[in-house]
Amino acid sequence: MPKAAVRSGQGAAVALRFGRLAVMGVVAALILIAGVWASWGTAQYVMLTKGRESGTVAVTRCDGELCGGPFTGDGPALRRGDVVIEDSVAVEKGRTYAVVVKPGSDEAVRSGPAGVLYAWVPLGGALLLASVVVAGGLRRPRAGWVLAGAGAALLTAAFVAV
Repeated sequence: MPKAAVRSGQGAAVALRFGRLAVMGVVAALILIAGVWASWGTAQYVMLTKGRESGTVAVTRCDGELCGGPFTGDGPALRRGDVVIEDSVAVEKGRTYAVVVKPGSDEAVRSGPAGVLYAWVPLGGALLLASVVVAGGLRRPRAGWVLAGAGAALLTAAFVAV
């Protein structure tokens, strides 16, 4: 077999390896970006509270996907009518929760450590999913374990806090 054929075969293998690494890297990055994007929709209200209405909501009713009740603001003049909060495993009728009201609406999101962790749950799932891509597709098992550990820790902390 001529040397040129062997070299071109090696070049093709290198090109395929690089292509696999590039594609898997892009897939892992897109998964992580999607996790941050999904989390930031709620996390921005919980983490950046300056200038936002914050207070407590006493949940008095739950119907369908929303629960609601009277809102009591932290300031002396911050009293508004009812606000709604997403009905999830973290919300029960008859309990009071610290919340932040989304600007221009009557929708509230949980605040405090439990609210922050709950807001970042989609990122925890993305970390777990990306860990499989990194460990298998990029053949970086240690980095995959780190991502999986971070995702599991985030999900566990959110479960405990909520």
